[in-house]
Amino acid sequence: MSGQPNQSAIVSRDLVLRILVPLCVLAIIICIWALYVWAANTPTYILPSPSAVAVALVKDWGTLFPALLVTARITLIALFLALLGGVGFAIFLVQSRWTEIAFYPFLVVLQVTPVVAIAPLILIYAPTTQVALLICAFLVAFFPILSNMVQGLKSVDHNLLNLFELYGATPLQTLWYLKIPAAQPYFMTGLRIGGGLALIAAVVAEFAAGSAGAGSGLAFRLLEAQFRLNIPRLFAALIMLSALGVIIFAVTSYLSWLVLHRWHESSVKREN
Repeated sequence: MSGQPNQSAIVSRDLVLRILVPLCVLAIIICIWALYVWAANTPTYILPSPSAVAVALVKDWGTLFPALLVTARITLIALFLALLGGVGFAIFLVQSRWTEIAFYPFLVVLQVTPVVAIAPLILIYAPTTQVALLICAFLVAFFPILSNMVQGLKSVDHNLLNLFELYGATPLQTLWYLKIPAAQPYFMTGLRIGGGLALIAAVVAEFAAGSAGAGSGLAFRLLEAQFRLNIPRLFAALIMLSALGVIIFAVTSYLSWLVLHRWHESSVKREN
């Protein structure tokens, strides 16, 4: 019908609003920040102005960007390993009630133990500091992916399971054609959570490790700026770290939409 709005136009308008509204709010926050620093005549070593942070971001780019790449590499590798380990171990756990009873409590204990508490031990036994940071990030990202995947694999409609059994499907066929597709929304939720936690764990583990040198990540640059009272550089490093977290969340959210938007209610747009 000619009176109906174009669906692609509605989607484009919604996407523009999702981008413009946060940008406008961000611009307002920056303006308030700049006005406060100017009105209160706040020293730079206490609260730098947005312009001072921007200058530090440009000036120290050669130092901060390589550190950002180190942190990003550790985060992404840890997330990838957590995906492989979480999905694989979840499939192993749901194959038998006894395997879940035997192993799941130990995984919970591992999850609730703060990574800061076990980081010194990991630093002692790991061959290098980078491997230790990778292990810490992996451990934190592993459990959300595992728990969500287990929940998804166990949330399959019992009527569909009975139907597959009625037609004589093998356990492998049931897993591949029924359980894994049904667990996709849970897996995508675990992926989004795990991506953010992997970044947090990589930074916290580097704080605990206190690693320095050319191969250090952005966490060390934060500590370095704090010790030197170079607050503009500290804010610049924080902005880069936040931007990395936003990018990881945006990519994982887009992957989730890409997989689910054609069939799952969480991503399908309402028609009324």
